[in-house]
This record gives sequence, C-alpha cells and structure tokens, in this order.
Amino acid sequence: MRVVVADLGLGNLRSVERAVARAAALRGPHVSMAVSGDASEFRAADLLVFPGQGAFRDGANSLRTEAGRAIAAHVASGKPFFGICLGLQLLFQSSDEAQGAEGLGVFAGEVRRLGGDALSAVGARKVPHMGWNRVAVSPGSPLAHVNEEYMYFVHSYAAVPEDRSIVCATASYGASITAAVHRSNILAVQFHPEKSQGAGARVLVDVLAWAEGTLSR
Repeated sequence: MRVVVADLGLGNLRSVERAVARAAALRGPHVSMAVSGDASEFRAADLLVFPGQGAFRDGANSLRTEAGRAIAAHVASGKPFFGICLGLQLLFQSSDEAQGAEGLGVFAGEVRRLGGDALSAVGARKVPHMGWNRVAVSPGSPLAHVNEEYMYFVHSYAAVPEDRSIVCATASYGASITAAVHRSNILAVQFHPEKSQGAGARVLVDVLAWAEGTLSR
C-alpha cells in the first residue's frame, strides 16, 4: 500500500511524517510512505493523508492548485483519505474563519468558531482549545480502539456537520465538539495523533488497517 502525506505548505509536517512512518513500519513492508506536494504522487497514492495547521483560507486556496484538484479527485475516486486538523475542516463547505473561502464541500456543514453562536456552550473556556481531551468514539468506528483515550487538540474552530451520522468521535469542551468524522472512504480527525503519544500512535496504525480494508472492498 502506497501512503502519501500531502505537503501543501500548511504547517510543519515533520512530526506527521515520523508518526506515519512508524505506523507503516508496524503494519509491515508492504506499506510504503512518502511526503510530497506533487499532484502525480497524490494520483498514485492508495492512502492520502492530508494534515494541516493554520488558516482555513490558506487551505482553501491550496485546493485551487493542480495538487489540490488531485486531492479532490482522490477523494472522489473512492480511495481512502485521512485528514488531520485543517485536513478535516477543509472537507466542509465553509468556515467562520474565512468568509467566502470554499472548502472541498465533501460534507455539508460549516466550521464554526469555538464560543460563537453554534458552539456557545464553550462559554468562557480558553480559545484556542489547546491540550489533552478525552474522546468518545462511536462503536464500530475505525477508531473504536481508542475510545475514552486522551488526544491532543490545538484549534479555535470545529466542524458542525449537517448530517450528524458522519461524526464518529466527540470531545467535550463545554460544547460537544466534533473530534472525528467517517463516511465510506473518508476518515478525518480534529485532534493531532502525531502529538498524542501512545494513543495517537494506535490511531495511525488503525487508520492504515482501515485503509487496507477499504482498498480490498
């Protein structure tokens, strides 16, 4: 299985690269990994990992490049896609962070500001939400092995899907926050598995196992 970590200039990918490489080594020699910003590499990937930190507008602009269009084509092809942080948010239509900027629109819904109208129950808690939070994972999710584990979050915005059935994990921060989404060939997390120590390492191994199962169907 060929795993490609997409590098579109959306944050330092070294920790993601190292964490995915360790997970790939645990899965076995049939799993190879590369980090690339090349559209041809995205088209050749079996599993595309799309991490990102920073502004939604920058991410949205990156999707309008040849490489971004290759990411959209990968998602549409039915091959497995795994998003991390901004890589989850860009699956949605829009964000409070960047009015007028368009995400991939794979899922209906918006990315809303923590403490804003849609997530007002966050209340006076510190924003950005930064630190360790327990995640509640839905039974049958590809991430079920890490139910009730603590994951590391760094974000000021969270996805509010129109279809709540795609939410496969939540975290409580005053409001119930979307921690992961899953549908068909798409899996994405708001937290950072590469910064979540042992639990995060298990997430990445489970992601690779899920991807292999998706490809075999």
